[in-house]
Amino acid sequence: MARTVDVQCKLCRREGMKLYLKGRRCESPKCPIERQRPAPGMHGYRRGKTSEYGMRLREKQKLKRFYGVLERQFRRYFTIASRSKENTGEVLLSIMERRLDNVVHRLGLAQSRAAARQLVTHGHIQLNGRKCNIPSLLLKAGDAVKVKSRPNSLALVKVNQSDNPQPIPDFLEMINSEPPEARMTRLPTRGDVDPRLDTKERELREQLIIELVSR
Repeated sequence: MARTVDVQCKLCRREGMKLYLKGRRCESPKCPIERQRPAPGMHGYRRGKTSEYGMRLREKQKLKRFYGVLERQFRRYFTIASRSKENTGEVLLSIMERRLDNVVHRLGLAQSRAAARQLVTHGHIQLNGRKCNIPSLLLKAGDAVKVKSRPNSLALVKVNQSDNPQPIPDFLEMINSEPPEARMTRLPTRGDVDPRLDTKERELREQLIIELVSR
């Protein structure tokens, strides 16, 4: 499975915002964004005005890095979204939220999406009662996600739940707490996007992403 090997904090500094790639560390004073460090590179201190292309590229990179998606995966999701009769940008965000690793993270079962991917690939998560080790799998309305009833799996999830309390989004519903099990009640919409990505300071502008990729 391909993955990004860059220093994660460097990715946050390049986008100028927290991407919450390292779980609890992002909430601590050790976060480089909290220390107001400039963007990485020798020209980080005197970076010039961003061009129109650069603005669109940064929005795209921010979305990809937040959800841990590589370029090939992103292009595939964009193709699916562009074929929909609904708004392409909103459908693209819905697809990102439907990824299995993202759902595991939004349920509070893992501190970060990278940790959620590891839980899935190591076989700790079941989908509709069956083992599933594909983090990029897109869930549908009615799908049930459950932690495997194995001591090792339950111990990992309990640590994450106690260290990472967060509200569960409206499109997910907890069914059982032991072992943790939840169901996707409906497909996520634009309003269900992780609020840490679409902040008041830096609102996500998905239309710029569509304009860039459609070229």
